[in-house]
This record gives sequence, C-alpha cells and structure tokens, in this order.
Amino acid sequence: MKYSIIIPCYRSSQTIRKVVEMTIAELEKLGKTEYEFVLVDDCSPDGGATMAALMQLVREHSCVKVIELAKNAGQHNAVMAGLNHASGDAFIAMDDDMQTHPSQLKFLIDEFDKGYDIVYGYYPQKKHSRFRNFGSYINSLSVRILLKKPKNLRTSSFWIIRRFVRDYAVDYKSAYTHLQGLFLRTTRNISTVPIQHFEREVGTSNYTFKKLLKLWSNILGFSVVPLQLATVAGFIFAFAGLLGALGVIILKIVRPATYIGWPSMMAALCFFSGINLMFMGIIGEYVGRIFLGMSRNPQFVVRCVHQQVDPGQEERESALHRETMLKEACHPESEKDSRPDSGACEKEDL
Repeated sequence: MKYSIIIPCYRSSQTIRKVVEMTIAELEKLGKTEYEFVLVDDCSPDGGATMAALMQLVREHSCVKVIELAKNAGQHNAVMAGLNHASGDAFIAMDDDMQTHPSQLKFLIDEFDKGYDIVYGYYPQKKHSRFRNFGSYINSLSVRILLKKPKNLRTSSFWIIRRFVRDYAVDYKSAYTHLQGLFLRTTRNISTVPIQHFEREVGTSNYTFKKLLKLWSNILGFSVVPLQLATVAGFIFAFAGLLGALGVIILKIVRPATYIGWPSMMAALCFFSGINLMFMGIIGEYVGRIFLGMSRNPQFVVRCVHQQVDPGQEERESALHRETMLKEACHPESEKDSRPDSGACEKEDL
C-alpha cells in the first residue's frame, strides 16, 4: 500500500523540513516503504522563503512533490489540491507546524488497518489558544447539528482516508470546501484515536476570527438545515406576534384606559425586522453560492508542479517527442502535439 502524505504549507520555511524528515523516519520504522509527500504552498506571504525550503526538499528527496498555488486558497482547498495530485492508496493529512506530530502516525495507521475507511486523530488536550479552542467547539457543534455528525465522533486536521473516499472528495468542485462535510457524505465507517497534541514550534496560528468564520460558513454548502430553521422560526415568531396582538386587544377591552406605547411598538418592529433580515441573509448566502458555483469559481489555481523527473520516463518522453516530430515532418498537415514537454509547469484551474 502506498501512502500519500498531504501537507498544506503556509509560512512554514522553518518547520517543513523537520516535518518531512521525521515523517519519513517514522514511516520507515513502521515498515512502510511506499510513500510520497505532496506539499502544497498556499501562496505563503514570506518573500519566497517557504517555496525555497520546499524546492530544496524536492531536490533532496525523490518522494516529494510540491504544488505551488498562484493565490491563497485556504487550508481545506489547499488539501484538496494535494488530494488531486496524490497517487497513493491511502491519504494522510498533516499540518506543517509540528502540532500534528509524526510520532503519532502509528496510532492512525494501526486503527486504519482494522478496516476503517476514515480515521481521525483527536486531541484529549489541545495546545491551542482559548479563542481557537472556542472556535473549534462552535464548529464541531455546528457540524453535529447541521451535518448529523455522530456525537462521539471527534475530529481534527490529522486524518487518514482510503482511495475511494479521496476519489469521491475530488469530484467536488465548489470553491467552498469543507472536508468533514465531504467525508461524512461518503461513509460512516469512521473511527477516531486519541493522540498527543504538541506545542507549535514556530509562530502563532494563522487562523483569525474572519478565517474561522469563513471556514464555518462553508458548512452551509452541505446542509439545508439553516433554511429549515428559518421556516420554523418564521412560524414561531408569526404565532408569537398573533398571540401578542390578541393580548393587546383583550387588554384594551378589559382596561380601556391602557396606553399602548410607541416605544414598545418600535422595539417589536426592530426585533422582527432584524429576524427577517437575518433569515433573508441566510437565503441570500445560498443563492450567492449557487451563483458562484455556476460561474465555476475555482477551488485553487496551480501555478506549477515541482518534482524530480524519473530519467527513464524523461527518455521515453523524448523518444515519443522525436517520433511525433518525425511524423509531423512526413505529414505537415497533421495537427501539432499539444502535450506539454516533460517537467514543464502547467497552470490548472479546478
């Protein structure tokens, strides 16, 4: 079985070498000799330091492939780029900051070998900030409510999946990727294992409140529960408004001198207007995503794929190219071969 290790990289010039080399050592220790690394540079804004570190790894290790994105796509879309370019039988996602530590791989693989389609590593004790932990809790609660995630299923960005799960996931082409949503739509043969969460070695988390909110909103693409909640809430508020109106009428009949105040009317008007606008916003979010989906907004744009070229493959490509040129010389009217040369960079929109 060949293992593909997907690592999205963002400002990781100081850690990515250690992650890759420790992972190689751990895989060799476990007797896993067939593996590849798909490292995705998510357009790191560090003056090319991350890409320089990644290119050095490509030169030193034939098992390393680097996907250079032309613009920042976000962690989930960067992982999708890696899944699209990986060729293994099992796919492992890791972080680039040493918090998903290579020493914990054995626990994931041992559980995976029991026959599960997906295995998540979860952290009994997280090393994130309180703000990040709170955001993770809200995200987990939302996934459980909106996507019907089992209550005892604890997840993280450290997981391993089978090839058929990957094949289904990469068929999803919307720019609003939520990997948990994709995986839960694929199979329920999922397990979790407790693993140790390590301290971040360099820097701080790149997730801001805005990024966490954007990631959370991607759940909307996998559930219609918010729309159903809007319908239920509409009925509840309409019924409450009807009861309130009846109460006012009855009170006015019983006590004619009762003064019906302007402030209370304006407060009720503002409240129900706010509820109405909120649910219109939810509906608008769905409509907007439908529009962007129809406009084929890409998940990611690949600037270039970097990897070592097998000399034998390069020779075969050259021989095929010479044969094609000979045929073109004999038949000038034939169409030119549009296949790119070996090792050339290809721009891809997915």
